[in-house]
Amino acid sequence: MIDTNTIFNISSQTEFEDLALEIFRFQFKNNSVYRSFCDLLYKHPSDVKTIQDIPFLPIQFFKTHNVLSSKENIKTTFTSSGTTGNITSKHLVTNLDIYQQSFTKGFQQFYGNIEDYVILGLLPSYLERKGSSLIYMVDAMIKTSKHSESGFYLNNISELKDTLIKLDAKGKKVLLIGVSFALLDLVETHQFHLKNTIIMETGGMKGRRKELIRTELHKALKDGFNVENIHSEYGMTELLSQGYSKGNGIFRGPKWMHILTRDTEDPLTIQDYGKTGGLNVIDLANINSCSFIATQDLGRANNDNSFEVIGRFDNSDIRGCNLMVL
Repeated sequence: MIDTNTIFNISSQTEFEDLALEIFRFQFKNNSVYRSFCDLLYKHPSDVKTIQDIPFLPIQFFKTHNVLSSKENIKTTFTSSGTTGNITSKHLVTNLDIYQQSFTKGFQQFYGNIEDYVILGLLPSYLERKGSSLIYMVDAMIKTSKHSESGFYLNNISELKDTLIKLDAKGKKVLLIGVSFALLDLVETHQFHLKNTIIMETGGMKGRRKELIRTELHKALKDGFNVENIHSEYGMTELLSQGYSKGNGIFRGPKWMHILTRDTEDPLTIQDYGKTGGLNVIDLANINSCSFIATQDLGRANNDNSFEVIGRFDNSDIRGCNLMVL
């Protein structure tokens, strides 16, 4: 059995790769869905010597299968948002302590202690449904915060405006984390001049607005909040770790998360750093599910462990999903 504490105490790339290979062998043995996928690719642990050799499970399998590497009881099920009639992803979580450690230590790596911030959540589309892993994370951050002003905002935009202006004027460290359309709604009705507040968008218009490219979105938000940079969070239902960008669309993940890219025409081929391709995520915190996921995002992975998200695949299913119909 792998000691999960080792995941959050990685101190070098060598340690990361060694643990990734160990977790691959563990999940090959204990995750029947992932094992079947690897078998169809004729990929056995004896064939996997580097992280580039590891098969990445197409993220679509979370819509159709129970992707589990643990026999422990399910503590909660995180689900993705989706339009009516669409099948949503489900992430069965057997150990919420691992998720708590992952988002707490991950945030701390880039921003310092959560308790030092006033956490304001502007996440209406997530609050209006059940099963959001983002809401679980932000709710835990709000409870960890040492500030009574921390909390969620839904339709009380005027109150949020007053709170932001008051807190910023007092010089408090504030994190406003919000879905893109709600942040745009806020700056279209109120103008700000913030000096001590981090504005962090979680992406997505959720069908509420026309999608904007990142540069357009960030320009509108920078102008509206009068800040130098817009921060971003990169996470998804199927992962237990997040990447963060402090501006310019350059993301970094915590030490237990790594991004590779695959060729868009040959999904089994891992590309060199710097090339645009499909984003493959290694998330070692996902030890009880699958740590090796081929996402639907397009982007670039850089050799300094940073990455960029450029867009999404146009086709609804990733190439390779048809390898396996169970």
